Amino acid sequence: MELTHLDENDKPKMVDVSNKDNTTRVATASGEIVVTKEAYEAVVNQKTKKGPVLQTAVISAIMGAKKTSELIPMCHPLMLTSIKTDIQEIPSLPGFRLFVTAKLTGKTGVEMEALTGVSIGLLTIYDMLKAIDKSMVIQNIQLESKTGGKSGDFRRKKS
Repeated sequence: MELTHLDENDKPKMVDVSNKDNTTRVATASGEIVVTKEAYEAVVNQKTKKGPVLQTAVISAIMGAKKTSELIPMCHPLMLTSIKTDIQEIPSLPGFRLFVTAKLTGKTGVEMEALTGVSIGLLTIYDMLKAIDKSMVIQNIQLESKTGGKSGDFRRKKS
């Protein structure tokens, strides 16, 4: 398999997408953060000193998705048309699962934007709870689905 981010001299390059067709592209990613019961209760009962944790995580997930090309060198700056988030409270972990869906009509996919949004959103939860719980674990950051583009559609199989 040829690596598209290397030129003929094995130097890094950004892929040229100028000849690709504009298509609607959507990607959803997810990830989890496992916290102590004490930290979980503080979040769901809105008893944290730093403010509304989940709402702040949503805002940072959106900001992270929008800034992906500034953080990952070979990502193209994109005009995203939509970023949606969802956070599930999971008492059995205890913790939270964050979903980010990024969408655009363009020449390149939005998988990295969705994955970056999840990562930044979960890191925000970590930052806001670290005074309560230093043992938190961020895990299972993964692409759930993508549509559009030459490589076709992908949907993660449920295990």
